[in-house]
Amino acid sequence: MSEKQTVKSEKKTNIKRLALTAVLIGMATVLSLIKVYQLPLGGSITLLSMLPITLISIEYGLGWGTLASLIYSFIQFGFGIAEGVFGWGLSPLALVGCIILDYILAYSVLGFAGMFRKKGTVGICIGVFLAVVARFACHLLSGAIIFDIWMPEDWSNPWLYSLAYNGSYMLPELIFTMIGAVVLFKTPQFSKFVESNLEK
Repeated sequence: MSEKQTVKSEKKTNIKRLALTAVLIGMATVLSLIKVYQLPLGGSITLLSMLPITLISIEYGLGWGTLASLIYSFIQFGFGIAEGVFGWGLSPLALVGCIILDYILAYSVLGFAGMFRKKGTVGICIGVFLAVVARFACHLLSGAIIFDIWMPEDWSNPWLYSLAYNGSYMLPELIFTMIGAVVLFKTPQFSKFVESNLEK
C-alpha cells in the first residue's frame, strides 16, 4: 500500500471512529433522559445510559474511551445545571467538589470499561463492572463528604448513608448495564464487529 493510500485509509478510519463515538455519546445522552426512577437529591436509574459510553472504550481502547467519557461528563454537567445544581445551597468549595466527583470523575471513569477488552467477553464484562463500580465510588465519596449536610437525623454515619443512597440507584444501574453488555456481546454480529477492530 502506497503512502497516499495509507493516509487515505487512516483518514477514513478516523472519520469512522469520530462518527461512531458521536452516535454512541448521543445515544447515551438520550438514554440518560429516560429515567426509570429519580431520587430526590440527585441520582437516577436510567435505561442503560452507561452502556453506549462503555462500548466506546471497548471498541477503541482506554485512551479514546476515557476522552469520550470526559466529553460525556460535560454533557451530564450541563443537565446538572439545568436541574439546579447551583441552587443546592452548597458552599463554593463543596460545589467544586460536587462538580468534580459527581460529574467529571464519575462519568469519565466509564472509559475504564475497555481496560480488559482483549480478554474476550469475560474481560469486557470485568471492565464494564469495574467502570461502573468506579463511578459508584465517586458518588459514594461525594455523598459522604459533601452531601452529609442533608443526611436524615436518624442516620449517624455519613458513609453508610451515602452507601445506601447511592447504592439504591447505582446497584440497579450496574445490574442492567452488565445484562445489556452480556446480551450485546453474545450477539454474533456485534462480537465479530468488535473483534475485527481489536485485531488492528
